[in-house]
Amino acid sequence: MLSARPVSDLGEIAVGTDLAAAVIDRVGPEAIGPGQVVVIAHKAISKSEGRLRRLSEVTAGGRAAALAAELDKDPRLVQVILDESRGVIRAAHGVLITETHHGFICANSGVDASNVAGDDHVLMLPVDPDASARRVRRRFAELTGAAPGVVITDSFGRAWRTGQCDVAIGCAGVVPLEDWRGGRDAYGRELRATVIAVADQLAATADLARRKDGRQPVVLIDGAGRHVCGEDGPGVAPLIRAAEQDLFR
Repeated sequence: MLSARPVSDLGEIAVGTDLAAAVIDRVGPEAIGPGQVVVIAHKAISKSEGRLRRLSEVTAGGRAAALAAELDKDPRLVQVILDESRGVIRAAHGVLITETHHGFICANSGVDASNVAGDDHVLMLPVDPDASARRVRRRFAELTGAAPGVVITDSFGRAWRTGQCDVAIGCAGVVPLEDWRGGRDAYGRELRATVIAVADQLAATADLARRKDGRQPVVLIDGAGRHVCGEDGPGVAPLIRAAEQDLFR
């Protein structure tokens, strides 16, 4: 049985916050096990790593100003979005789709002001979410003796569907994909295309368990132990579709 429970009352996350210690303080060390998955919304990671920018300190360039006028956005915000991107994939209907330096295709390079204190601040994605996940995992191991899987998430839109869904942008100790190709279905037919996005589904499971307005950035998932591995693993790189296979570019 798969179960997910949010960790409440973590308090405001500040630069330098030890997230693993904060979680253990709330749930106790015995609540963290080696077959568990700890899912963390990236905003908690980004805040602890100081990934904030003041718009009042940003000077928009010409390209940012032109895109801002087209999309009816703050040109300083657009400049931050461009700074966090490899390039712009699409700009239309008030939406700016970019490719981040990590290789993620998403709205606004993941730059966001929701759940961020102050009108002048925006929050950016972690520089290296996989490395962040590995650090948090090591810290859990230091404090409890157990190394759970760690998944770092963000909410992404999807090309084929309406609405947002949390996906993994970083992970450690979790097998990100489960490849069923070459196996058989219930009727004995060979599976040719079935590759399950395990890390993304863990991210989505956690998002259903917490309240968006409840300050619950951490969710503990039990019952997914078969997807947890002893090594940190490859991170989310296997989940990123190669550009030549991306039909929406």
